[in-house]
Amino acid sequence: MDTALNSNGFFPRSLDADLVRQRIRELEAGKVGFYSVGLYPASLAYNCAMQQEEPASLLLAARPGRQLLGAFSQEALEGMDPDHVATVERMGSHLQNGQRCPNTLKDLLLRCELVVLSANSNHVEEDLQEACRLRAELGRDHVVLACLAGSFSHDHIANESYVLCEKVPNLGFFSGFHRHGALRNPHDSFTANFCHPSALTALLAARMLDRLSPNIQVSPGVHNVEGQYIKAAKNMASVFAGFGYTYHYDNPGVLPTLLTLLLDQCLDQAATVSMARRNRQRLYNRQPFPLTELGYGVQRIEAALVRGGDMEKVRDHTFAQLTAMVADVRGSMMRPVSGKPTRNFQAGQVLAEHMRVEQRCPNSMEELESWCEDAGLRKGGLEGLKALRYWPQIARKYAIPVHDASMVNLLYMAIYGQSSTKDVAFSVMTESRELSNYCQESVRPTHSRRYAEALQNLDQQEAMDLVVNAVIADNARRLIRDDSGVEETEANAEPPAYLKAMNVIENAL
Repeated sequence: MDTALNSNGFFPRSLDADLVRQRIRELEAGKVGFYSVGLYPASLAYNCAMQQEEPASLLLAARPGRQLLGAFSQEALEGMDPDHVATVERMGSHLQNGQRCPNTLKDLLLRCELVVLSANSNHVEEDLQEACRLRAELGRDHVVLACLAGSFSHDHIANESYVLCEKVPNLGFFSGFHRHGALRNPHDSFTANFCHPSALTALLAARMLDRLSPNIQVSPGVHNVEGQYIKAAKNMASVFAGFGYTYHYDNPGVLPTLLTLLLDQCLDQAATVSMARRNRQRLYNRQPFPLTELGYGVQRIEAALVRGGDMEKVRDHTFAQLTAMVADVRGSMMRPVSGKPTRNFQAGQVLAEHMRVEQRCPNSMEELESWCEDAGLRKGGLEGLKALRYWPQIARKYAIPVHDASMVNLLYMAIYGQSSTKDVAFSVMTESRELSNYCQESVRPTHSRRYAEALQNLDQQEAMDLVVNAVIADNARRLIRDDSGVEETEANAEPPAYLKAMNVIENAL
């Protein structure tokens, strides 16, 4: 599949200026297709129908077994304008022998220049393989393929989890924030990013998507891997945000800390994943023009640590300049003034309500999913819960530091931990003081807590000696040797729940 997407771009490898000029004109008049459909593409299509009587640039095709508007509830369908619904249905069909026939993936590849595979992570790889096969069979090698799946992929045979765009680095990624019902508001506006490792492909594809509706502004970017990782990470974080808003409704002081940490950790994790890109150097050094031409403020933003006396790059934060990508994370963690929050946020609200009533964590993921189903949330639409299922493999694969993922680790522990572990997680998540302490302490690297712990244990000789030596060393302008530290001693008092949770997570992950 990776090989089939080596040339996932709009142009043939030709130096003929006339041929390139003709291709640019084709793209200017080209169509965009969404295959498999789902809530976001169908809502986007409805938005286009509100703005234009007969949108000519957007086509839809439902995967076999799906209805074009099947992602909407009956209540939502009843609130839609019948004329706009009819327009959306025409986007998903074509005339054949005087009769309307539903579009297929083959139809989209024949009639569109950009095809977005909008299935979730359960089906997107299967759709990608089929799209690559059909594209080659039809001789449409320069139709660009993209996805918008917001979870991690999993190979059940190899028992391996991964970010699809990292496995298939030339796959485009389309990402934008929306809430259910919001795209059906004719007066609201939205931002999105289309990312592809070729700056030129990203620029042209974003223009095609941007033309679909005046209410949707799409900007280009090259960080497809980071964009897809953030989508999955923010879906998990949104579950915790929904929990926090609901359970700690009467304790608003802890929410700003919690939400800030959820946002920061999503971005820090993606910055670590960015370092694992196989095409990272090519991403910055082999583009036809600087990334600033796409809207990036600067060419690179990198972070480094001193290791063994040398500066070592450990994160690439360049993607964080894509405003819509960051807004997607932030928006997913906010409770709206009107309307409903995202599905993953609602799953967190359901979790909070049941934990308050049951006074325990869910016994299993299956129990949590049943709670969500009872609340009207379809299990298949909760990408945050699916991403959480594969979280330990993802954390190991991309070497994500424990202190950059402490919140999702706590959520994972509450659902998948042993009974005693869940008791600790329950205490931390439900007691405001424990949660705020956990937020403050868990973000410190494990090797950076010696002095904070020493100050809390000055009655112990080793702790006092460490602080005394630090003061003497500072006065003498000397560095403390790396191997000076406090030997672990058993404290007399029972450690608080947040420290227990940190210890369990650090030992497990």
